[in-house]
Amino acid sequence: MRRRGFIFALVWGLGLTLLACVRYADRAPLWVPAASPLPAGTTPAGITPLPFQPPTRPPGAPIYTPTPDPPRVLPTLRVEEETYVVQANDTLGQIAARYGLSLDALIEANQLTNPDLLYVGQMLVIPAPTPAGSAPAFKIIPDSELVYGPATVGFDPAAWIAGQGGYLAAYQETLGEVTLSGAEIVSEIARNFSVNPRLLLAVLEYQSGWVTQPQPDPAWQDYPLRYVDLRRKGLYRQLAWAANNLNRGYYLWRVNALGHFLLADGSIVPAANTVNAGTAGVQYLFSLLYGRAEWERAVGEQGVFATFQRFFGYPFDWAVEPLLPADLSQPPLQLPFEPGVTWSFTGGPHGGYGDGSAWAALDFAPSDGRYGCRESDAWVTAAADGLVVRSEPAVVVLDLDGDGYEQTGWSLFYLHIATADRVAPGVRLKAGERIGHPSCEGGISSGTHVHIARRYNGEWIPADGPLPFNLDGWISQGKGVEYEGTLVRDGVVLEASGRRIPQNQIQR
Repeated sequence: MRRRGFIFALVWGLGLTLLACVRYADRAPLWVPAASPLPAGTTPAGITPLPFQPPTRPPGAPIYTPTPDPPRVLPTLRVEEETYVVQANDTLGQIAARYGLSLDALIEANQLTNPDLLYVGQMLVIPAPTPAGSAPAFKIIPDSELVYGPATVGFDPAAWIAGQGGYLAAYQETLGEVTLSGAEIVSEIARNFSVNPRLLLAVLEYQSGWVTQPQPDPAWQDYPLRYVDLRRKGLYRQLAWAANNLNRGYYLWRVNALGHFLLADGSIVPAANTVNAGTAGVQYLFSLLYGRAEWERAVGEQGVFATFQRFFGYPFDWAVEPLLPADLSQPPLQLPFEPGVTWSFTGGPHGGYGDGSAWAALDFAPSDGRYGCRESDAWVTAAADGLVVRSEPAVVVLDLDGDGYEQTGWSLFYLHIATADRVAPGVRLKAGERIGHPSCEGGISSGTHVHIARRYNGEWIPADGPLPFNLDGWISQGKGVEYEGTLVRDGVVLEASGRRIPQNQIQR
């Protein structure tokens, strides 16, 4: 069986590109652990109960099976063969993924003797997928245990990991010039991707035993999530990959766009339409790792669910429901720059962090006559009143309800904020006050810009969903293609573009 993979090419413009995020980096080139506004946990498990956290089920009380979700209308599989004409920059793996096929199935249908050789204009047969059975309807975790939400407040990963005495507790990894502990890696991945650290720890333990075993299997030293890819060596990149794909499954399910799972052995399994988004996220992650039998074991009652329960108790005792209230509305937000200064709208709806975390973000670049990555004197500003709960290289998080926790209520996530003049943590800002300068720090970018995204209770809120971004009355709309979109106000339409054009210029 050929290993499924994706090859991404970065196409750089010649001279006139402002652009925005290209893809998230595995890690910002600089990093320091963020100062937490929370005291360390006071219990041996590192959990400090807070009034708004779900109550712990009394010892001995019965465990009830979670109620199935109302059936969803999911995408159906194609039943007829199609054809596809190869375009510039296509790869066979990308084409297979686009049509929900295994790479082997596409190669076999086209009798390709050299699958690495494609040419523009080549006609490919796209066979109809052949599904096998259906996915389990067993619920693994509540939605609030996939996101970095209210139930994570008071959980101290460092204290908890140390108490397990496993390999992870002593683990260190050097990235660039910085050495991080295992606990620091888990915490950073959880915060930035907005994925629950308890779930990351349960997945890591299920895959490699790193959490509890002092000497886990050395065969998985470089790949503790068992995802073998030279670009993903080490715990940091393994967990980043896992968090990104947990998010991908979760948010695809949220918008009814995940109708089946393509397993690592090429099996195609239709999704059960009564599970929740958290369960779908776990099912999706493990579909990338295992064939049918091992996948069903991993997403069944004796899989990662049992590992989670052994560590933290019954997952649904941690449920915060509803995570998003039915009457949720966005608080007033303004454009994130100073009045009278012209900026370019460079990126429509795209991933909040990584490319799996909903299309929660928009990008803006200063229109100062310069291009590419450079220092900028322009200022990024607070889009609303709030408390700076995180300020670290490239990232600023503004807590809008002021309780000191980014996991609760509305928060704004700013990326690519320059180190120089960046606002300090703990500062309370009024809307319009300065946060810092736009830059290329914190990821792979082709131009200086700011990336802004919204979260509520830790869940990324799509910029073009039922609750679109509203910035000074400019309403975000998507086009079904990442980074493409418009801002619309009073009949005026601005078009996202990586270049400075009249149709993307905007002022407050």
